[in-house]
Amino acid sequence: MKSLIAGNWKMNGLGASAAEIEALIAQFDGSAPDDRDILICPPATLVNRFASAYSDEGFLIGGQDCHAKSAGAHTGDISAAMLADAGAAYVIVGHSERRADHGESDADVRAKAEAAFGAGLTPIICVGEMEADRTAGRALDIVGAQLDGSLPETAEDFVIAYEPVWAIGTGLTPTIADIDEMHDFIRGRTRADIRILYGGSVKPGNAKEILAVNNVNGALVGGASLKAADFYPIIMAAPGA
Repeated sequence: MKSLIAGNWKMNGLGASAAEIEALIAQFDGSAPDDRDILICPPATLVNRFASAYSDEGFLIGGQDCHAKSAGAHTGDISAAMLADAGAAYVIVGHSERRADHGESDADVRAKAEAAFGAGLTPIICVGEMEADRTAGRALDIVGAQLDGSLPETAEDFVIAYEPVWAIGTGLTPTIADIDEMHDFIRGRTRADIRILYGGSVKPGNAKEILAVNNVNGALVGGASLKAADFYPIIMAAPGA
């Protein structure tokens, strides 16, 4: 299967940030390579602008979250249908920052994934353990419970992103053996054709080693996706199809 390298810009980026995508295009000599999928998830304010400008250049554009409802009295929220209408192809659901900052449960994440399907989007469903869980030897149990509660029961296409919460934005990463164990565990709990991404302080210096691990089918990249100089070598570290 094709590797998927996804950049989660989080609450970063203004219109001028398009310069970083232009810089990526320049390094790709005009268009993104077609032997791997490259996804950028900017703030919602930029989804339509980026989709209109860069979809034809080979870039996929996604949202960072969606509401479980298709419409209604939910001030400040964005539905999956709105993201699709703006040109998004993917949406991240269940990111650890949403789970922690907004109290999202596994059931909430599943409902959002189902909403994404209904709008024609591919959800990237995030799971991952806290540092205390890893230290106590409960990482597999925690992630297994999240998978049970968050994955949709339908056979639609989706992506799983494993993000050890303690590694996000800290510069810390699990050992290669830990990543291999977790991705093998997740593979055993889902279908063979589902892509499993690793996320958690992915950088140019460690991307090649991480992306070579069995059942690591790409990466969900945070801060390093904001700069073309960092994101480009991560993209190119992924195995081609």
